[in-house]
Amino acid sequence: MINWQKTKYLIKKHEGKSLTLYKCPAGKLTIGYGHNIEDRGISDEVAEKLLEQDAQIAYKQVKNNISCFDTLDEARQYVLIDMCFNMGLSRLMTFKKMLLALEKGLYQNAADEMLDSKWAKQVSRRAEFLAQIMRTGIW
Repeated sequence: MINWQKTKYLIKKHEGKSLTLYKCPAGKLTIGYGHNIEDRGISDEVAEKLLEQDAQIAYKQVKNNISCFDTLDEARQYVLIDMCFNMGLSRLMTFKKMLLALEKGLYQNAADEMLDSKWAKQVSRRAEFLAQIMRTGIW
């Protein structure tokens, strides 16, 4: 019977751990403890775990950086979390007119500002969907 703790110990000893992508000696994109992401990809379980972690990071970022976040209804909070997840906090924070409109409760204006952006052109359907939620507070 295989002792998985010993197996992992041995692999960790030789592979080392990298939390960012790197190219292994064979030229393959690799992460973690020698996980060849090019040939193996990731499992559904790992994809779900990454999504959960990344969504929590986006939530914390918008909660800590957008002053009106706690005053918004749940649907509009989710719009900001989704936008932060998609483009990152630094790009989201460039939506100054949208954020100002949110602070004033001008949701139609906020939605218009979302759609009047390079981001909206890049992610068209996503932006339209999120803007509609921003307008109505309903998803």
